[in-house]
Amino acid sequence: MNEQSIATRGVQQGHSPQAVHVSGGATRPRRGRRHPPLRGRTRMMRPGVQRSSERGRTPLAQEPARFSEGERRLRVIPLGGVGEFGRNMMVVEYGNDMVIIDMGLMFPLDSMPGVDYVLPDIAYVRKNREKIRGVFITHGHLDHTGAIPYFIRDLGMPTIYGTKLTIGMIRDRLDEFNLTRHTRLSEVHPDDILQLGVFTLTFFRVNHNIPDSVGVAVRTPVGTIIHTGDWKFDHTPQDQRPTEFGKLAKLGAEGVLLLCSDSTNAERPGYCQSELEIEQNLRLLFSKAPGRIIIATFSSLVSRIQQIITAAAELDRKVAISGMSMEKVLTTAIKLGFLKVPRGTVIKIDQINEFPDNRIVVISTGSQGQETSALGRMSRGEHRHVRLKKGDTIILSSSPIPGNERAITNLMNNLFNLGADVIYNKLFDVHASGHAFREELKLMLGLTRPRYFMPIHGERYMLVRHGEVARQMGWNEKSIFIINNGEVVEFNHAAAARVSNVKLDIDYIMVDGLGVGDIGNVVIRDRQVLAQDGMVVVIAAVDKDGKLTISPDIISRGFVYMKGSEGLMANVRSLVEKIIKDNNLTDIENWGSVKNRIRDDVGALLFQKTEKRPMILPVIIKV
Repeated sequence: MNEQSIATRGVQQGHSPQAVHVSGGATRPRRGRRHPPLRGRTRMMRPGVQRSSERGRTPLAQEPARFSEGERRLRVIPLGGVGEFGRNMMVVEYGNDMVIIDMGLMFPLDSMPGVDYVLPDIAYVRKNREKIRGVFITHGHLDHTGAIPYFIRDLGMPTIYGTKLTIGMIRDRLDEFNLTRHTRLSEVHPDDILQLGVFTLTFFRVNHNIPDSVGVAVRTPVGTIIHTGDWKFDHTPQDQRPTEFGKLAKLGAEGVLLLCSDSTNAERPGYCQSELEIEQNLRLLFSKAPGRIIIATFSSLVSRIQQIITAAAELDRKVAISGMSMEKVLTTAIKLGFLKVPRGTVIKIDQINEFPDNRIVVISTGSQGQETSALGRMSRGEHRHVRLKKGDTIILSSSPIPGNERAITNLMNNLFNLGADVIYNKLFDVHASGHAFREELKLMLGLTRPRYFMPIHGERYMLVRHGEVARQMGWNEKSIFIINNGEVVEFNHAAAARVSNVKLDIDYIMVDGLGVGDIGNVVIRDRQVLAQDGMVVVIAAVDKDGKLTISPDIISRGFVYMKGSEGLMANVRSLVEKIIKDNNLTDIENWGSVKNRIRDDVGALLFQKTEKRPMILPVIIKV
């Protein structure tokens, strides 16, 4: 495809005419361009860019930020993914132009009973959706893509850009919501240049545990912002496509205003383990396993799935897939050429009994202990096709997501009870993180040499540790922004920076079944109370004169066992009778205040007797 056809492809597909997508390292001239061309020996110095004689020196202390009223400012706003794992979403805004980087979901915390997913709060971008010039997704994991089907319509259906595998996985997700026909998807190559309003986006390949991952450099009228996405430096990656160090070094030489970098492993010294070592370890385990091998990993961990299939094929084992999400990812990755599967290696899960146990490998979901996953059902003997037995080897090829430790422990206990041999990372290296360790973080900072630095993607303590890495390398405290979701970092044209005193009100948007955002803190608190102390229902039947017809009925659910608490229930019943006797219930308008008194007084009595605070539900019925 020639340059002209690529450049106009977005317009032909209905993309915004403000988006110019050019491949091959050149940009078409564009009226109103606010920054110098990407190529050519003559280059104007952008504000805040160090001259060649200054590069490589320890970063200097920044001057206090000076901002004038009414001047245009570059704004960087994380709407999720800062101080937490998941729901990654960042906004870069200048004047009337805005680009969004990632739009992910988060799995619920232990304090969110009944919630399926947690999404970013998009109230700000929804209000300013006419500014959105595009959404760029760094890679295909759900914590970076999962919110797209829930929000894309609210944002006016902007074009979503990503690499080939990333777009393929997004398309599969949109299919589940019947949104594929209405959503504009555009593939980019790491060598492409993308013009979105005043922003010019270029890309650099990074290593992660899913192929086709990239970071993005956003050239703005004020300076260049680098967003790394999720990354590590792996010199022997599974797909044999190392990080593009040359591009990072070139960006650093040109001058970087702000680096936003993954902080997941900022507290871990040294270098992240290579995927090549994991592949060798898996091959060793496979060769020694006496019977069936069931290996659980993340469904989107395409690199690990490839390693498993390769090792199984070398040892003449057949591979079966269990788990709907795993099957969808496998189909997409094979179709797009990111998984190489030798002919005859993969079989259907219902065919595993047609082969000897020592020739079977099952790849399943459930590495995080999810009860409804394939491995979770196996551990309870509820799987339709796999009945675990002595001689089976279970491999958990993942690291626990914070908050899932208890569920994983329960899963492992169940597996051991069934006689299976369980291999996990503390026993043997069967998983390599997809996130950089401290020495790699230092190298990223050293290559890019940003004027300012913002740690992202991780719990608060991880961001702080990443900030410490930057300080050790010479960055001044005022050059490092450790912020919260909804805080706004502003830059003026003198490349001065500050955290704005205007903070967006960011809340959790929770998905519960078919409902999105229809449950809030009040509902969650009620669920927490019910889960912790249960509930007590008080039912009082009164006649037309407002007098009790029978003694109040007291029902306990999750609070106390009724047969062993007759005395306590009698005290509650007497208290309710007294409250009703002392109040006029002939007027139905008084019922609300009487219910409130029953709730308060019964609650106080139960706390005095039990030191528990169950939910009290008073019900008054007129008969």
